[in-house]
Amino acid sequence: MALLHRFKAHTLGTLAGSALLALTASASAADMRGWNIHVEDYPVSIAMEAFVDEVEERTDGAITGRVYHNGVLGDQPDAIEQVRLGVIDFGVFSLGPMGQAVNATNVVSLPFIFKSIPQMHRLMDGEVGEAIGEGMRERGIVALGWYDAGARSFYNSVRPINTPADVDGLKIRVMSNDLFVKMVESMDGNATPMAFGEVYQSIKTGVVDGAENNPPSYESTNHYEVAKYYSLTEHLIIPECLCMSLKTWDKLTPDQQTILKEAGRASAELQRGLWAEREAASMETVKAGGTEVNTIADKAPFQEAMAPVYEAFLAANPDLSDLVEMMRSAD
Repeated sequence: MALLHRFKAHTLGTLAGSALLALTASASAADMRGWNIHVEDYPVSIAMEAFVDEVEERTDGAITGRVYHNGVLGDQPDAIEQVRLGVIDFGVFSLGPMGQAVNATNVVSLPFIFKSIPQMHRLMDGEVGEAIGEGMRERGIVALGWYDAGARSFYNSVRPINTPADVDGLKIRVMSNDLFVKMVESMDGNATPMAFGEVYQSIKTGVVDGAENNPPSYESTNHYEVAKYYSLTEHLIIPECLCMSLKTWDKLTPDQQTILKEAGRASAELQRGLWAEREAASMETVKAGGTEVNTIADKAPFQEAMAPVYEAFLAANPDLSDLVEMMRSAD
């Protein structure tokens, strides 16, 4: 909060000191570059384009932008760092990989921390999102909206997963985050961090047995062709963030900042609706393609298996214990 107060004081002082400086800052904020890992027709991509269009329209062209899809501006960890440095102006990032740069975002990567997608929306649009957003700002990133990335579940080429014991011995690709490694290891699986683009071939050749992701990602990457067992553990519900570099944000007038905030929230609402439609269509596609989909009758054994993950996390991050408790006790 102290940083936020200093930031506001700096902005007000700048505006009071020189109208010309404000105009210069506004002009230099034009032609923003946006990072996106997804293909152009993905829900995230469509919502990002809508964000850019609304900002350009409402600022009468003073702020324009271009979204670079398909990860052409670099991989996710590098792009997050470039946003912090102001090299890239904005992007949509999973809060999973962001945990390496912004520790507060790791709370959403705790297995089963959210009870459902609707609950995640409520919490991220409220106090939980505000608290995480403050941690991001301290690291040079401004949160403008929280996108839906669905619930992540396990898929593999060996067998269905109905209990934690079914994970035993499986080689599972995970995102590059110690929490996800510990999650798989707590069920005696072999966690293998690797780049997302390497997963298909790695499953096909047996380097790994499977991975974990949401239905659209499982479907759109064709992973269902080589990993025919999709088990709906829904162990992770990790939102994504429409983020802006604080360095870029600092160049905007207060009116422009308000426009970007409102456009960010609107794009999040659009993305969530598109995501729900895409998720349903993806499930139909993978089932038609021969995937064996199984629901988990009782998730309690999985949740109990995560106890060491929570203990280790809270021991290493005692400052986040209140936030974790707030999330676990929420309805």
